[in-house]
Amino acid sequence: MAAPVYPLWVTRWITGQWRQTKRPPAIRPTRPLVLANKVANRREQAGEATCITEMSVMMACWKQNDFNDAACAEEIRLFYDCVAKAEKERRERAAEETLSPGGNLPSSKVNKLLRRFPQITRYV
Repeated sequence: MAAPVYPLWVTRWITGQWRQTKRPPAIRPTRPLVLANKVANRREQAGEATCITEMSVMMACWKQNDFNDAACAEEIRLFYDCVAKAEKERRERAAEETLSPGGNLPSSKVNKLLRRFPQITRYV
């Protein structure tokens, strides 16, 4: 005896093929699908404390000499030299980081670029 021949829709229903022909549900976004014109401001990196020893030596000298700048001129000069050197290194490192092709941009630079090139939200 031959097996019964079922209609095509029954075969699809049994094998689960009917699910493949259905369209996915339409998704309605709650907001327009465009990028924002700014990003959140994030701290790039926590700055490290520099010239702590020079500052503590300078303050100890001030305390010993009743906050007289003339008596502590050498310590003050050493502290300012250290600060200038640290600032120069920081600027060099910042310039080096902005030129790196694989690195991420800081949020301030991203916001600056997004202000220059805002998103088009409507057509003219």
